[in-house]
Amino acid sequence: MTAHFYSLDEASRDYPRITEVLGYIGENWRDHPDLDELARLAGLSPHHFQRVFQRWVGMSPKKYVGAFAHDAAREAIDDGADMLDAAFEAGLSGPGRLHDLFIAHEAVTPGDAKRRGAGLRFSWGAAPSPFGQAICLVSERGLSALAFADPDIATGFADLQARYPAAEYQRDDEDARRWVERIFEAPGRSPIPLALYGTPWQRQVWRALLSIPTGATTSYKALAETVGTPRAFQAIGAAVGANPVSWLIPCHRVLAANGKLTGYHWGVDRKRAMLAYEAAKR
Repeated sequence: MTAHFYSLDEASRDYPRITEVLGYIGENWRDHPDLDELARLAGLSPHHFQRVFQRWVGMSPKKYVGAFAHDAAREAIDDGADMLDAAFEAGLSGPGRLHDLFIAHEAVTPGDAKRRGAGLRFSWGAAPSPFGQAICLVSERGLSALAFADPDIATGFADLQARYPAAEYQRDDEDARRWVERIFEAPGRSPIPLALYGTPWQRQVWRALLSIPTGATTSYKALAETVGTPRAFQAIGAAVGANPVSWLIPCHRVLAANGKLTGYHWGVDRKRAMLAYEAAKR
C-alpha cells in the first residue's frame, strides 16, 4: 500500500488541534488523560485523532503522555532539564537534523538603518505550513523573513512590514507557496538562501542560534556565553526576538532559565508544536 503523503494543507489544518492537545497534555499529564479525552478536546473521533496525532508527533498519544510520567523524565527534571528534554529522555523520539542553510549576510550601516528599508524590494505572500499560515518575505538575494499568522494574514504581514516600513512590497502567494514547500516538504534537497537584514550584533546572535543542534535547547544565559557576552541577557533576548526567519533560524529552541517555553514571538503554543514536530521528523 502506498503511504499517504501528509500535505502542507493537511498539516496546516491539523495544527490548531494538535497545539491545543499538546498544551493540554503539558498541563495535565499527571492526570494521565486517555485517548477519548484527548480526542474530544481535538473534536475528532478517537480513531481519527490517533492517526492525526501519530502522524504529527511520531508516536501515540498514550506514549507521549506516558513519557511525561516516566521515572527517567522525573530524574531529568530533578537535574534541572526542561520538561520537553525530560520527556525525550523518557522515550520520545529525539529531534533530527534540519537541512543545511546558506546565509547571505547583509551588513547594515547606521545610514541603512535610518532609511528603514528604503531601496529594498520584497515579494511577500502566505501559504499553508505545518504551523498555520506562513508568511514569506523574499528579497532579490533570498528569503528575508518567515513568520506565522492565524488566521489574520494582514496582521502577520504588518508585523514584518514594520521592520522595513520604507521598502516596496508586491504580493505573490504562489511564490510564497513554492518557498514553503521547499522549506517543509523537501528539506535538505538544496540549501535555502537567506538574505538577512540586521545589525552586525543581531546577525552574530542569529548565527549562534544556528549552532543549537536539532533536539537540543538552550537558555538565554548560555546563548550569551556562546556569543561572548555572558552578562548581556537583555540584549540577547532582544536580538532573539528580532529574528526575522522563524523555524529556519531556531529561536524556538531558546528557553527561559527555568526551562519553561516562554518568550516566543509567534506564540508559546507554536513553539511547543515546533519542538514536537522536530521530534517526529527525526
